[in-house]
Amino acid sequence: MREYQRVQTYDIKRERKDLYAPRADEFVLVDVPEMAFVMVDGHGDPNTSSAYKEAVEALYTTSYAVRALAKAQLDRVHTVAPLEGLWSAEDWAVFRTREKSAWDWTMMIAQPDWITADLADEALAAARRKKALPALELLRFDRFREGRSVQILHRGSYDDEAPTLRRLHDEFLPAHGLEPRERHHEIYLSDPRKTEPARLRTILRQPVTERTR
Repeated sequence: MREYQRVQTYDIKRERKDLYAPRADEFVLVDVPEMAFVMVDGHGDPNTSSAYKEAVEALYTTSYAVRALAKAQLDRVHTVAPLEGLWSAEDWAVFRTREKSAWDWTMMIAQPDWITADLADEALAAARRKKALPALELLRFDRFREGRSVQILHRGSYDDEAPTLRRLHDEFLPAHGLEPRERHHEIYLSDPRKTEPARLRTILRQPVTERTR
């Protein structure tokens, strides 16, 4: 009788705890390698923008299609990774004032290293056949390297992040001779639809470079 070996499910939160399980009581420096993502760009208040809701639904629909294809074609099983977001604005002050209508965002979900562009395209085509989501036409599969970054776990409402971000920019970075570069990054470990605001867990990450002035 043929013996079947149980396939270990890959979970990026478990395999890369250095990147997906920081502590909440201190900032830590990490080196974020190049990783694969399905991504979509947008603008506006995530709480009220229909484009944001459509983007998130399209990301999850595609990511689950990727998972199904990887299992069927590669015999590899993985847990769909958490939602992540890159955030920016012409004036960084709008993040402290929470003026969300001025925010630019790129929402994304990490994919295992064995997911190729061809498999992602096939999954995207499958997702389009399954659901008529406008944002599916905007999705892309891309690789993204963040490099040296500072991160911390934030517990609580998204709107309560400002004090932690102030400590990061006004205290930690100057004290360590660092300055921010590129976009603010958040990783949403909790589902806001099922979690009370006070119990939300969000990784706050900021790429950094050596201070030049």
